[in-house]
Amino acid sequence: MTSRPKGPLLGIDFGTVRLGLAICDRNGRLSSPLDILQRQPQEVEARYFRKLVKQEEVKGIVVGLPVHLDGRESQKSQEARAYGKWLEETTGLPIYYFDERFTSVQAEQILMDAQLTKKKRQARLDKLAASLMLQAYLDSQQDEQASIQPLDD
Repeated sequence: MTSRPKGPLLGIDFGTVRLGLAICDRNGRLSSPLDILQRQPQEVEARYFRKLVKQEEVKGIVVGLPVHLDGRESQKSQEARAYGKWLEETTGLPIYYFDERFTSVQAEQILMDAQLTKKKRQARLDKLAASLMLQAYLDSQQDEQASIQPLDD
């Protein structure tokens, strides 16, 4: 398991039409939905990500990998990996990949439970999916000893 850098990480729910974005706190414990980026020409996206990385002091990027139910990578996984490679070249940041199976389904259920209209659900779905994926990544990185702490700290 590769240890992640200290500081905020950016989570990306990769899509060909939209990218869901999430960010975590400096301690790497809590993920929050950030934005939805409609896909644009690469030079526009490059400017967007360079500005975002600087503004949020991002130290690494977690790209969700859409894999098959049995864990095999899909065509979309390969596209997500190619996008991650491009992001690494564009931002100079380390890229981590994480299984994002079921995050969109989980996000949709959360938004339905909140009784949002279909339009409002669609406006939040991708960034919530990104946040769920990033949180799962953060949770997977927690050392057991570090996660067991007194509540009065």
